[in-house]
Amino acid sequence: MDATRKANLDRAFNPQVIAVVGDKKITDYMWLKSVRDAKAKVVSVQIDENEIPGILEMGFENYPSLADVPGQVDYVIVAVPRPVAPRIVKDAIDVGAGAAALFTSGFAETGEEQGVQLQDALTQMTHEANFNLVGPNCMCLYHSKTGIRNSADQWIGEGGDIGFMSNSGTHATSFVMRARNNGLFPLKSISMGNSISVDQGDWLEYLGDDPEVKSIGMYVEGTRDGRKFFEALRDVAARKPVVIWKGGQTREGARAAASHTGHLASDMALWDAMIRQTGAIRVDTQDELMDAFKALHFMKPFTGNRMGIVAQTGGQSVLVSDAFGREGLTVPDLTQESYDILEPIVTVVGGSYKNPLDVSGSLTSIERGREMLDTLAADTNTDIIVIEASIGFISRRLERQGKTMDDLIDMFKEFQESTDKPFGVIATWNQDEAALAEFRIKIADRGVAVFPSFQDAARAIRRLREYYVTQAELAAGSQGPWRSRRRGRRH
Repeated sequence: MDATRKANLDRAFNPQVIAVVGDKKITDYMWLKSVRDAKAKVVSVQIDENEIPGILEMGFENYPSLADVPGQVDYVIVAVPRPVAPRIVKDAIDVGAGAAALFTSGFAETGEEQGVQLQDALTQMTHEANFNLVGPNCMCLYHSKTGIRNSADQWIGEGGDIGFMSNSGTHATSFVMRARNNGLFPLKSISMGNSISVDQGDWLEYLGDDPEVKSIGMYVEGTRDGRKFFEALRDVAARKPVVIWKGGQTREGARAAASHTGHLASDMALWDAMIRQTGAIRVDTQDELMDAFKALHFMKPFTGNRMGIVAQTGGQSVLVSDAFGREGLTVPDLTQESYDILEPIVTVVGGSYKNPLDVSGSLTSIERGREMLDTLAADTNTDIIVIEASIGFISRRLERQGKTMDDLIDMFKEFQESTDKPFGVIATWNQDEAALAEFRIKIADRGVAVFPSFQDAARAIRRLREYYVTQAELAAGSQGPWRSRRRGRRH
């Protein structure tokens, strides 16, 4: 991406003036509402006399064309019928907008002759003008700092540091909302749609060069330029974590992707090879995406594979050991020094002070739990510490002590900050699902990694270990000459 296009994208993400073209009452003026809290002047462009009164009632100025909007328009959201779209995009080019996002669908993804022709016209027009068109067939842009949103339901504010790019508008939108429920703070989310002007490689390069973006995630169904995307991924993944969720992995999924965004899916084996060679992280679901980001942002980096585990009961200690064992992580014996400390602590019949600790009735206080965690963290045979929190089991004990779940979360946070080893919590099933959901949100908001099951935790931790190991190998030049040539760009 050249400097001019990058600067124009910066204008679109940090606009002074936003123009929404074609918003309607039938959609509840969704695009005007999505950017009404933006740190910019928001205006409407609409010629339908039936729509204008509703727009004016919301307090927006309305103009008959983009050319009539006073001042420099930086970002244009286009929601007009398909045949009109090329003319509006041409208007955006003519007024010098930084970018236009085309919500309208019905182009090449349909396979219809008219849709293909219209997309070809848009492609030629934007390429000749060196213009940034987001989409078509997209849910536009999100920037938490400037108040631009894909949906009025999304969080906006300071502190975001995650960039996300998605061929799916649904996933671009829901990523922001789910990330906040998991204690994460998105900065930018891009609904790429058909990606005919700014493609996947461009967006990856753009997020990679953004100093405020500390990690990148993506939902991608295919690429317009595989070589360009590979080179961008190789460069960016050397500087910051990149998590890839690939859609269209099966024959059935690939067929759906072609009709969704017009992308032809390539062999998943090629994607796996690319992910391994570049040191990116592969996930297969949105839940796994969230778990990977929690592990990245809330757990200290690690390359070891030895788990220190606190489980609530004997049966759970077996299952948690299986889960981590399946992912190539070990649950080793502790040192004799640790056993000497734990033996008088884990005293209830049926408990065990071996690893994993089966604390059963021995977890009698928050202080006792902290002592167990400290012992595991101090043990030279462990690299990673996790604790199962069956909150129904624990909350009853806390109530008897006059304590609350907030006190337990405080202890988890204090322990996390006290140890050099990565730490995570596994909040398992509870008969009160509402209380469990509240607990997970609260602990995530404190910046502690919390996982919904043993297997989810094990999978996320295994993936993060592979990431850190691979990055260390790549940085040392063990994966090929290209890394050492490019190492000077890392900072």
